[in-house]
Amino acid sequence: MKFCILANPEKYSIQKPVEQVFEWCSTNKHTISLTESLQSQFPKVSWPSHVNTVKTEIEAVRNSDIIIAIGGDGTLLHTAHLIKEIDKPVLGINSGKLGFMANIQPDFIHHALDQISAENYKIDRRRLLQATSNEGNTYFALNEFLFTKKDTSSMITLSADYNGEFINDYWADGLLVSTPTGSTAYNLSAGGPIVMPSTPVMLLTPINPHTLTTRPLVLPDHNTLTIRSAESGKHTLFAYDGIIQPSETEFEVEIKRSDYTIQLIQLPEQNYFETLRNKLMWGMDRRKG
Repeated sequence: MKFCILANPEKYSIQKPVEQVFEWCSTNKHTISLTESLQSQFPKVSWPSHVNTVKTEIEAVRNSDIIIAIGGDGTLLHTAHLIKEIDKPVLGINSGKLGFMANIQPDFIHHALDQISAENYKIDRRRLLQATSNEGNTYFALNEFLFTKKDTSSMITLSADYNGEFINDYWADGLLVSTPTGSTAYNLSAGGPIVMPSTPVMLLTPINPHTLTTRPLVLPDHNTLTIRSAESGKHTLFAYDGIIQPSETEFEVEIKRSDYTIQLIQLPEQNYFETLRNKLMWGMDRRKG
């Protein structure tokens, strides 16, 4: 079996997890690919013959059967954008903080790789949303699209239509359009609902709205949601999965379900509700000892 490693050593502590993956692959005679720049982060390591170094991450991905993303959910988001046109399974190993998608802890790396080698795992498919601006630019998000105020302390006004029908004018700090995967990210902090990842919906969540009666909406993702800025983009910042884009003159974005999904590896003992309980302390009663 052929693996590759994707990681951001400048942001996360990856040495121990990477060494554990190397050790397991060496013992079990599996090959592994990684970039030259990632290899350079380990100058004291004696590289065994089963390790292949390549120029780019996409080369490493194409040379592999299984992608191992080491870091936090930011690394998983980067991986999703990199491989959205390449349908290969991803194992997320958490060396960051919370890690909803990268939920394998370093102590369980050998166990996880044993399960993968035995093909004892399930695939959790996560769909991306697609946004197209009126200037013809296309963006994809596994977590969310963000529309928020820029260079101003005042609220901004954004309008939303769904399937050609007017929803509302939002006077707020911004709007989030989230996937079910992103429901536990910024959406949750903004007061939006938690949604199971396989649900075919998108979430429209206002950020600090001026009117308390303005609540989040859950919308089917097979129709188009259109977001417009009353300020024509002058005071509006747009980002996808945390990546900020330059402002466009006439600010209008159409959002719908994309054709792309990514495959997250889920071990037999894992499920979404267990992740909620472990990561969010879901349902924990502090009154109990």
